Amino acid sequence: MRLKIKKINSEAKIPHYANPDDAGMDVYAISKEVKERFIEYGTGLSFEVPEGHMMLVFPRGSLSNKDLILANHVGVLDSGYRGELKLRFRKIGDDVYEIGDKIGQIIIVPFPKVEFEEVKELSETGRGSGGFGSTGK
Repeated sequence: MRLKIKKINSEAKIPHYANPDDAGMDVYAISKEVKERFIEYGTGLSFEVPEGHMMLVFPRGSLSNKDLILANHVGVLDSGYRGELKLRFRKIGDDVYEIGDKIGQIIIVPFPKVEFEEVKELSETGRGSGGFGSTGK
């Protein structure tokens, strides 16, 4: 799949796979804005995600070594959005990403269009309505 990407800042880096078998492509911070409750990092990139697809924005594994939490945990970039990809983190300490750091990863996935059919009953399953750890530890 080819995806159109636009550098809206000349310092932006095109996302890439770190390893051939990776699912996610790394994105980098080219700007950092400290707000009252967040730190917002800009990537300097905008995307033309194809219709019927979405871009999922995830934290990197290295986030566990930082004093940050991705504010929306997983971001969704819809095909109609053409603005800059930004990642917003809650700051919980002093060890944060800096400009030039890898700050997240993106994955492009197709999704089905769903129409709901309201019914009186759903089919039976072995699990039923068990949730929140009901299948064991």
